[in-house]
Amino acid sequence: PVNGEVVTEIAQAFPKLPIQIGGGIRSGEIIEKYLQAGVNYVIIGTKAVKEPEFVTEMCKQFPGHIIVGLDAKNGLVATDGWAEVSEIKATDLAKRFEADGVESIVYTDIARDGMMQGVNVEATVAMAQASSIPVIASGGITNMDDIRGLKAQAHHGICGAITGRAIYEGTLDVKEAQAYCDK
Repeated sequence: PVNGEVVTEIAQAFPKLPIQIGGGIRSGEIIEKYLQAGVNYVIIGTKAVKEPEFVTEMCKQFPGHIIVGLDAKNGLVATDGWAEVSEIKATDLAKRFEADGVESIVYTDIARDGMMQGVNVEATVAMAQASSIPVIASGGITNMDDIRGLKAQAHHGICGAITGRAIYEGTLDVKEAQAYCDK
């Protein structure tokens, strides 16, 4: 967790801001430190794929604070910073975590992430329908059309969206998008 100090500073400076963090979440000690620092949710990615029982244990130890990050290419789970694509279907893995108490799944279509080509609504809906765990869409969100497309499918279990490059490139106004989603 190389950004631990910065994350702690952000959490302390903005105590009402809900914060989730992922990357390098490999132990209960790391999760506990982040939660004590004011982070609300930790995202377990590669370790969730390689050691799913870790998610089960962390959900018991830190109920209400665990999110699973599933990154996929053509529906198959990718790990280790997207360097490895497995033979495991992302939707099958989502089902595996259904009874564990996972708060949500961050689902990233890695073929679209950062490409400014639009979100893969169909794959996100398929992920949301695969289990009862709410899904946060990630990867490819470019503009309000993507937000509208996701909101139109929210009833399937899509509860949020993550965007980055669209904000930096100025193709998505976060305030406008949030206001639209709030109505």
